[in-house]
Parts: sequence; structure tokens; C-alpha cells
Amino acid sequence: MLQVIPLAAQAGIAGFESPAAEYKQLGLDLDELLIDHPTATFIGLAKGDSMTGYGIFDGDLLIVDRAAHRASFDIVVANLNGVFVCKLFDRKALVLLSGADEHVPYVLSAGDVFDEEGIVIRSIRMHRSSKMVSKCLP
Repeated sequence: MLQVIPLAAQAGIAGFESPAAEYKQLGLDLDELLIDHPTATFIGLAKGDSMTGYGIFDGDLLIVDRAAHRASFDIVVANLNGVFVCKLFDRKALVLLSGADEHVPYVLSAGDVFDEEGIVIRSIRMHRSSKMVSKCLP
């Protein structure tokens, strides 16, 4: 059971009373909190800097849901011509957008092989390396 301490932590150093004694029991675990469709969800690892403008950084964990409702301008994980990519997808214009100015938009064409694997519904910043994640890497 996850214990939640009711506070909004400031990024700067500021004095505040310790709320540790006033935590609440939350009746679910992190899987239930972060994953909407467990049987249709996988976790990926972001690589590179092309999505920093959308808050996804190199090394972040991506929670990808294959069953989520699809909408234009979703951040998706897809296989594009044999390469896995994470991009913002303009479904109407069929354009993949990066969150960094140095990466130009990619317009999908009839010759492309594009398979959307799922929608990034959450990302988790990894402030320290994880032995469990390291075990999954090649």
C-alpha cells in the first residue's frame, strides 16, 4: 500500500512543517495509479533529446498504452521504417513532430512503414540509475 504525504514540495529550500506524521494510506499501488490498461501496457526507455520540449528526457521511463483512446497530437511510440521512435503525432496531417527545434518534422509518405505501438500516457524521470532497468538493456 502506498503512503501519500499531503504536500506540494517547493523546488527551492523553504521552511515548512514536517507532514510525515499526517500521511494518508492510498488504497492502490503504483501500477494501479499509473497504468490504465495493464494487459495492453508496456514500459519503454526514452533515448535521445528530441522530445525535451514535451518534457521527455533521455533515460526517462515511458508508460505506453496500446488500448488508450487515440487522438491527434498524442505522443506515441511507433516503429518507423524499422526504427522505434517517440514523437508527437499529428494524425490529420500525418506528421511526426519532435520537441526540439533542431529536429525537423517528419511527414509520413506512402513508402513509409509506420506501425503505431501505443500512446505514451505517462513518463517517469529517472533521477538515479535503476538496477532493474539496467537489467533490461542490451
